[in-house]
Formats: sequence, C-alpha cells, structure tokens
Amino acid sequence: MLNYRLMTIDDYEAAYELWIRCQNGLNDKDDSYEGIEKYLKRNPNTSFVAELDGNVVGVILCGHDGRRGIIQHTSVSLDLRRMGIGKKLVDLSLDALKRWSGSIQSI
Repeated sequence: MLNYRLMTIDDYEAAYELWIRCQNGLNDKDDSYEGIEKYLKRNPNTSFVAELDGNVVGVILCGHDGRRGIIQHTSVSLDLRRMGIGKKLVDLSLDALKRWSGSIQSI
C-alpha cells in the first residue's frame, strides 16, 4: 500500500537516488545533502515522499520564497508511473502551499 508523508532529511539518500534514476537535472550545491537540509528547514511542510513497502518511490521537493510557490523536483519510480503517484504528490504540495499562503496576515 502506498503511504504519503512529509519529506525529511532522513529521506535524502533515497530521494537523491530516485532523482538520479529519473535523470532530474541536479547540481552539486543546491541538491547536496546540506542544500536539501537547508531547503527543508526553510520549507518544512511542503515537500513529500511516497513510500511503498518502506521504499521511497516518489518525491516532490517544493517550497516558497516568501512570495511564490516553487516545485523544484518531482520524480516517480519508472516502474510505477501512470498510477497517480505524481499527481498525488503535486496535490499534497499545492495544498500545503495554500495553507501556508492562507496563514499570511495582511499588513
């Protein structure tokens, strides 16, 4: 059964391996362990993983810059595509961004 949850830095190795297998465009600085750790600290509630039998099979790295929501990486295991995993990850991140933007108070 698929399980969706917030991404943590403990997911880095599995997420990075998935990004490589899916040939995501990565760079040494922003996508390093330290770069992702910093990103997740700034955006703790907007990135998610999909797990199947304890293995990360989907990941979305999403956040905001204070004004705009940004999806950095979205990947799903090649053998599990077209099952709605990517759509669910995007929906979770968009809902999280909506909650974040709704919490901003007008000046």
